[in-house]
Amino acid sequence: MGYLRGRLEPPSCVAEARRQRGPSVFYPERLRTRVSKSHHDSRGDEAMNVAMKKRPTIFDVAKLAEVSIKTVSRVINQEPNVQQSTRNRVLVAVDKLGYKPNAAARGLSGQRSYAIGLVYQDPQEFSYIKQVLSGALAACEAEGYSLLLRPITFPEDRLLETIRDFVRQSSLEGVVLPVPLADLSDVQALLQDLGVPIAQISPRQINSDLIQVFADDEEASYTVTTYLLEQGHKRVGFIKGIDSHGATWLRLKGFRRALEEYQLELPPELVVPGEFDFESGRLAAGKLLELTEPPTAIIASNDDMAAGVLFEAKERHVNVPENLSVVGFDDTPLAQRIWPPLTTVRQPIAEMVETAVSRLIKNIGGGTFESRSSQFSCELVIRASTQAI
Repeated sequence: MGYLRGRLEPPSCVAEARRQRGPSVFYPERLRTRVSKSHHDSRGDEAMNVAMKKRPTIFDVAKLAEVSIKTVSRVINQEPNVQQSTRNRVLVAVDKLGYKPNAAARGLSGQRSYAIGLVYQDPQEFSYIKQVLSGALAACEAEGYSLLLRPITFPEDRLLETIRDFVRQSSLEGVVLPVPLADLSDVQALLQDLGVPIAQISPRQINSDLIQVFADDEEASYTVTTYLLEQGHKRVGFIKGIDSHGATWLRLKGFRRALEEYQLELPPELVVPGEFDFESGRLAAGKLLELTEPPTAIIASNDDMAAGVLFEAKERHVNVPENLSVVGFDDTPLAQRIWPPLTTVRQPIAEMVETAVSRLIKNIGGGTFESRSSQFSCELVIRASTQAI
């Protein structure tokens, strides 16, 4: 089925040891420095030399901590019946060697998978989902979990069956659902029936009882629209995203609110549908620029569509920003790499997803946290694609 497994890092018990003893990051160069300064502990020197030559194993940890391999396994899997002094000695050895346990081996020994699944719509543009993956991987690596990926192509006739097979065959302990999957009630019901906890990214319906993260899309759109109005633009075009995404309507709502506060009417021809990809942005820009009275500024609901607007403007010999200001949304790497660099709204996408996945893993382990549902603020990033008129 094409699942992808993310890289695994130390489990939470190792992270806890680091927090107790203060931050410590070892790279090969620093390891060599540490070895050269520590002549009093030959056992430590030997272990460090092993770590520099090859990836350390559980045998190396056991040797350095002077315990059995079974004891190391118990500490890593956070099992009881290990003396605190022994546990601390193992954790120090794990951190000193940079040992990273194998999730599959942990699953076999403890009858757990230590795996989180991410089910997402297979995108035509990869900018947004790349940041989602970055945040999810960061959280999984910090807690010693694997991240398994399952892209879905819409429409998917066997959607529920596909997700059910993914969960069962991979023995997933939790599932992350970005939009639009976060808004599909039948998917949520299926995972609930399977007893698998979920984390939702940018859902349309906010529920404080669920693990959810979302940006303040309405306020962000209001802010960027107000910025353009203050720059003297009175006729502003708006390219929507996919109708099934909650952010589409929240961003349109913020756009309308700003116009109402400035007592400006919104002719229906200035709002054009898009699909969150380059081509739909190009086509939407063509419709707006063909109007008898074209807009002096266009807000696209993501950066990929904004890039399409810039392309279409260039094709039509419309100078940006002299004759047309263009704004995007998300502040993906693309925003800084196109010309002119794009004014856009920065969403902390990776941070949002990392927060959601961290809470999901804590929930799986029976841990507690202050809030299940969190809203994140956005930031207007002004670059060269906009100017006053």
